[in-house]
Amino acid sequence: MTSPHPRKRPQRRSDVPRGPQQDPGLQQIRDALPPAPAACTVEAAPRPVGDDVPPELLALVTHHCRRINAYLARAQHLQTLHGDSMKQWQRLVLYALTDALAHNHLLVGTLAAYLQRQNLDADLLRRYLQSPDPDRYITVEAVQHLDGLTGAVPEEPAEPAWTCIGRWIARDGG
Repeated sequence: MTSPHPRKRPQRRSDVPRGPQQDPGLQQIRDALPPAPAACTVEAAPRPVGDDVPPELLALVTHHCRRINAYLARAQHLQTLHGDSMKQWQRLVLYALTDALAHNHLLVGTLAAYLQRQNLDADLLRRYLQSPDPDRYITVEAVQHLDGLTGAVPEEPAEPAWTCIGRWIARDGG
């Protein structure tokens, strides 16, 4: 007799895969990504960190995930607004998706730069990024963003925009 409760029912497993396996394909896409223009390596300058994740990193992830999700939701919603006009839809959906992608690259690059600054082993960083090149995502903008998050003083006379945004994220918590 089978139990009416889902947790008590025996598991039904199928030998037939339910859908395409995406992991190998995603790795191929990651490997094909070109290095960031003017990719850079961040000098190690570890700050004392306990076991807790620094609040500015949590705020960084929160901020960018909200932005990414908003752009992705906009891309999905465009089918109801412009489903009858391919010209409008293609233009607007690609704007939304490339904006989400830019935020994602900036987020990954900023976190990778932080870990490089913390002197994380390069092989470990490669494994975390699932990339043969740890500098693939670290751009000048990502380093500027990190400087703002961590309160570093910019070398330029005028503070770069991403440094300012990083300061705002660290101050307001995302």
